[in-house]
Amino acid sequence: MLVIVCVAQAMVVLDATIVNVALPSIQRGLRFSPSSLQWVITMYTLIFGGFMLLGGRAGDLIGRKRVFGAGIVLFSAASLLNGVAQSPVMLIAGRGLQGLGGALLTPAVLAIITTSFGDAKDRATALAIWSAIAAGGGAVGLMLGGILTDLASWRWIFFVNVPVGVALAIVTARHVPESRSQRAHPSFDLPGAVAVTGGLLVLVFAIVKSNTYGWGSVRTIGLLAVA
Repeated sequence: MLVIVCVAQAMVVLDATIVNVALPSIQRGLRFSPSSLQWVITMYTLIFGGFMLLGGRAGDLIGRKRVFGAGIVLFSAASLLNGVAQSPVMLIAGRGLQGLGGALLTPAVLAIITTSFGDAKDRATALAIWSAIAAGGGAVGLMLGGILTDLASWRWIFFVNVPVGVALAIVTARHVPESRSQRAHPSFDLPGAVAVTGGLLVLVFAIVKSNTYGWGSVRTIGLLAVA
């Protein structure tokens, strides 16, 4: 069980950095403008961070195994979408879906570990392994992104997630125990999560476009006010 959740966590962490090395190839392949290219990374990070609390809450109410499995399926499907992307908009949207899948998956991983290991020593060991993967995954992602881009294509930095995700979904259904909070109040703030994430997206968009519009322009000031 620990192997399953740690591999899933590694997949999410890797995708936060694996794209960095491939950005020049992505820009040439899909004809990204310099200002829009950074959204390939920003969209993933913002959606991931903005919906993580909601993902943890959903796991408490619906069941951690169920939310974990849903996160794997969504993350893998979004990876496939990114791999076949034919336009900048399609890739950026797919990266947002990847971030949402990661936001469902990551808090469920931690909750599954803490509830599955009753012994304090075993739980500490499992959390140490999880922390090591979370800390080192970014560096591995940079290296793997360079290798896949050089030997194959930038599309393979996304395609590589698909078979891993399918395998994880199968073994999760068989080997990961279900759990949920018995004390959780049956509600979660979906509008709040959407509002916070939307505000962050508008803020980043305003900063990115400030070089084009100018910091004192009506557009920039209006976007900052909305955010």
